[in-house]
This record gives sequence, C-alpha cells and structure tokens, in this order.
Amino acid sequence: MQSFRTELELINHSTKALVEKDIIDLDKKIREFKDGKIHEEKFRSLRLARGVYGQRQQGVQMIRIKLPFGKISTKQLRRIAEISDEYSNGNLHLTTRQDIQIHHVSLDKTPELWAKLEQDEITLREACGNTVRNVTASAEAGIDPNEVFDVSPYAYSLFSYFLRKPFGQELGRKIKIAFSNNENDTAFTFIHDLGFIPKLNSKKQRGFKVLVGGGLGAQPFLAQVAHEFLPEELLIPFTEATIRVFDRHGERVSRHKARLKYLIHKIGIEAFLKLVKEEEKALLNTVYPIDPTQSDSILQFKNKLPHVSPAIDEFKYNQWLRTNTFEQKQKGYYGVYIKVLLGNISSDKARELANIIDVYALSDDFRITINQGFLLKFVSKEELPFLFAELSKIN
Repeated sequence: MQSFRTELELINHSTKALVEKDIIDLDKKIREFKDGKIHEEKFRSLRLARGVYGQRQQGVQMIRIKLPFGKISTKQLRRIAEISDEYSNGNLHLTTRQDIQIHHVSLDKTPELWAKLEQDEITLREACGNTVRNVTASAEAGIDPNEVFDVSPYAYSLFSYFLRKPFGQELGRKIKIAFSNNENDTAFTFIHDLGFIPKLNSKKQRGFKVLVGGGLGAQPFLAQVAHEFLPEELLIPFTEATIRVFDRHGERVSRHKARLKYLIHKIGIEAFLKLVKEEEKALLNTVYPIDPTQSDSILQFKNKLPHVSPAIDEFKYNQWLRTNTFEQKQKGYYGVYIKVLLGNISSDKARELANIIDVYALSDDFRITINQGFLLKFVSKEELPFLFAELSKIN
C-alpha cells in the first residue's frame, strides 16, 4: 500500500502546503501518542480538531468530513464512497450539520485517508472539537424563489476565513454558525451560536439580521438579536470579534457551562455586544468585502434525453412531484429532494446516485440537507420523470 506521503504529492490546490503540514503533523502526533510521549487528553484535543472522533469500539475512529454549507460534487461523493470502501465498512452517514461521517477507521490510517480526500479538496480540519465547526446554510440557497439573496458565498467565506485561524483552535467549546436564506429560517439560526438571515436595507444594500447565543442541549436558549441589519462587509469582522470575546471571556472550567449561550446569559446581551464592539476596533480586518459570485454553480449543458416516456407509476410520480420537487427561481428548472433514511447510504448507492446526477442535473454540485438527505439542483421539467424512474430503481 502506498504511504500517505505519496498521496500528498497528488494534492493540487492553493492550500497544499498547509494541508501537507496538517497531515504530516497528525501522523507525527499519532506516533508520539502510541509511544506514550503525548498525554491522552492533549492528543484527544488535537485529533478532534482534525476530524477524528473516538468510538465506543476499541481501536477505531469516526471520521467527520467537513463540507461547507453541505455543498458537494459528484466527483467528491465518489471519492468519499471510495474512501469508505477502502478504510471503513462501505457506509456513509449524512449529518444534520451537512457533514458526512464514516465509522470504524483505524487511527493509523487517518493521515492517509485525509490525504486522499484532499485530492478532491475535501477537508477534515476543525470538523470536531472546540473549534469553529462546519458553517451550515439553507440547502435551497441560490435556487429558492423566495430568498432575499444567495447566502452561499457568505457561508463559504466564513468557512474559509476561519479555517486554521489560531484563535479558533482551542476554544472553551465549539462554535456553530448557520445561514438561512430568508425569514422563514430554514437553517434554524435561532438555535446556533451565530445565525445570519439575509436582508436588504432601504438602499437595497445587502446585509444580515444577526442572532447570537442560541443552542439546544440540556438547557436550551433561543438566540438573541445582535443586529437587525449588519452590512455584508462587516459580517466577518463581527464574527471574528464574537469568537475572540468568547475565547477570552467564556467558561474554561465547567464544560457543561462553556457554550457561548451561557456567557451571554451570564453577562447579558448588552454587555456582551459592548465587548464585541471593543474587540472589533482591534481587528486587522475591520471591514471584509465578500465576492457574491464565488460559489456559483457551474452548469454543464447536456444532450437532450430521447422523448420516450419512462415506465413509471403515475400516482407515485405525482405524489413525488408534490413532496420532493419545487420550481427554482431559475425558470424551467427544479430542485429535487432525495430522502435518505436516517442519513445512512451505502457507498455503492452513493456512486449510483452520483451517476444519476451527472445525467439528469445540469449542475454536478448538490447539497446535503439538514434533515440528512440530498437536494439536487437544475433539473429541467422534461427530465423529472426520467430522474424519478432512475431514483426508484435504487430506492
């Protein structure tokens, strides 16, 4: 079997040097831990920040794959399926935070596994642990007829900006961020540490309603409004200042009281926002423009399908149209939801699905939804019955 260092040579993207350092460092720390040179608690913190999570079963780990706002391509899905076959049990688990998890992976194999994922720009970094976790967003972002504007570029900017930031590596507890695409709040921003809902001001300038301090758990809190309208260029500075305040003032002793919601509850929202405002003054980036086109889908126009209707159950098809499809804001195209029972899908079925998407959707990128399914985009009305027939075959 090739060593992971050989796999590193196949990585070809802009953060290659940082990724190589991450993976080599993980391998080194695993060896030191096994040799008794690193205390278990210190190693636990390090591996969690690299997406490596413990399991009840001895000697194996759960790997959490971080996919910003659930965006994934057919190429990436095939890569993850291949990884699951090689290093795990051939199963993938879609999560409520738009990640993918695979289980029963040998700790020794995690650097090699990570290196192979990075060949298709898939990261494990900060998928677990006391870090800035995956940034989630409404799966319909970019195609929803009722959205204020597409929040995908903003979700991606937050993801990329905070990845590997030193102040986000050893927080008191995790930070979870979500973007909804309108006031219907389909991403449930009100239960997140930081939540953003898009708005336009009277001058049609873009910005966000900002919510802070939400969370579930044993003591749930609804998030409170920090800003009714925060201009888009202040999104990242506000988020950074909030995380820095949490890092500095949050609970460090009692893990059960260490989330952001407890700090805000303790000192009050006004005192908290005053600390954030003071922190903003000291930031390197007091404004941070975001390119609103950076995560646009690339459409691949394909040959038209033959005009021969597939053999389908009309009753079931019409039910499916009502419950699993909606017309996009891009006229003539539809979004299609695919239910995945409990979020569990085999690698074989994942590959079959990738093949179907390549044929029937103009965009090869799609979304993992927060209810642990998939959302396909840019399916033409004419191709819906063909897509239904193919999906029915793989159940």
